[in-house]
Amino acid sequence: MTNSPQSTRKERANGVIVGTCVAFVAGMVGMAYAAVPLYDMFCRVTGYNGTTQRVEQASDIILDEKIRVTFDANTSGLPWEFKPVQRDIDVRIGETVQVSYRAKNLSSKPTTGQATFNVTPMAAGAYFNKVQCFCFTETTLQPGEEMEMPVVFFVDPEIVKTVETKGIKTLTLSYTFYPREPSKPLAEVKAKAGEAQNKL
Repeated sequence: MTNSPQSTRKERANGVIVGTCVAFVAGMVGMAYAAVPLYDMFCRVTGYNGTTQRVEQASDIILDEKIRVTFDANTSGLPWEFKPVQRDIDVRIGETVQVSYRAKNLSSKPTTGQATFNVTPMAAGAYFNKVQCFCFTETTLQPGEEMEMPVVFFVDPEIVKTVETKGIKTLTLSYTFYPREPSKPLAEVKAKAGEAQNKL
């Protein structure tokens, strides 16, 4: 018994609908995985949500106007004592300064962490520029080890020009250290890849 042209058309239409649904679900799963890095990139570019900017060189414009920067330190799930060396400083807008945070491993085994950061008020995040920061990489501390970690930054002089930020007199730079699995050295990763290839 042969299928009528009408039932063949119907099967083809059903196949298109199923294919479209599968493609849509696959696309949504892909977007879910991409959402976090895309959001992170968006925050870094725009300063949204108090995300600070990373720059390669210091500002060449320094204003006579000063701004107060206060420092905050937290840990989450990491057995460390973590605090700023100084609670606040007054800096000239555009002036490059270095401050330090101090971390100590209170546990009996090596632990690794990486810091996330933000600036409040959030509108000021786009104008807080870091030249150097311990937060750019992971940090491993041996049992009882204490480490002083520098942050080199400046507040962009453009902060005084925009309506949302020109009245800001105090910024807070906040870090939270989270536990992290230490990265394997590149040589070790390559050696394991070579071993796996040899087994094939």
